[in-house]
Amino acid sequence: MIAAVPFVRNGRRWIRWPAGHRIHFTALDPGASHAPVTTDRPPLPTPSVPAHRASRAWCAALCALALLGTGLAGAGPAAAQPVAAVDELPRGQDVSDTVIELAGWVVATRDSEGYPFAIMDKAAAQVLVFGGDGRLRGAAPGLFGSAVGDHTAPGIAGLALREIPGRDRTTPAGRFVGGYGPSIDAGRVLWVDYESAVSIHPTATGVPAEKRPERLASPTPDDNRITHGCINVSPEFYERVVRPTFQRGGVFYILPDTLPVAEVFPEFAASMRSAQRKSGRREARVGR
Repeated sequence: MIAAVPFVRNGRRWIRWPAGHRIHFTALDPGASHAPVTTDRPPLPTPSVPAHRASRAWCAALCALALLGTGLAGAGPAAAQPVAAVDELPRGQDVSDTVIELAGWVVATRDSEGYPFAIMDKAAAQVLVFGGDGRLRGAAPGLFGSAVGDHTAPGIAGLALREIPGRDRTTPAGRFVGGYGPSIDAGRVLWVDYESAVSIHPTATGVPAEKRPERLASPTPDDNRITHGCINVSPEFYERVVRPTFQRGGVFYILPDTLPVAEVFPEFAASMRSAQRKSGRREARVGR
């Protein structure tokens, strides 16, 4: 197993992969040319998106976030005309306000440091992928850990899949820095969290009785909890969106099952509370 070296910069935990290995993710190295983290982060304004949006209105809201990312990646490919986002979500399925607000906060505060990022909503069984410029690259259903929970059991990375207890087959919640790297039995994979052996990959079909492709294609998220903790997406979405977007790594935000969002993403929650207070003061002044 290849050891990844964690380090802390600007109060954030990052991972540096060994330089001697053929890994395309260089660990958001401190010397890399990406946008710096700002310490004075403005609160994200409350989105003007109705609570009950019409079908696909969420897509327009998320695409509009790219305006916040102007200047994030500078000139070059990111400055080119946007490519239409790949939408594999079932017809009529909405995206939560929390996902839209979190995406807006990531872009506005440059929390991913200009790297691409993904937001994964376990409850809705959704995976949304964004480029480093904040543009939505695609949205698709995903399969997640069969156990409801947000923890990672100690030592789980060293267990064979069959050895993982059912209660520990969770997809952990939180903010993770990941990238492509080697694995013991699956070649080069996209690690979401290397230390807990959670990756995102095309739908596994090794156990036909699990009916993973059928679960992924179902119109509801009710049957999308089946994996040992990894995230599965369709092979088409993986090749068209995930693989090209995360060639150099990125940041993954996984919403919790049971923990409060404020506990998992405290800076985001604090920003939203600040925005709500300011909005309340503005409304009070208008009311006068």
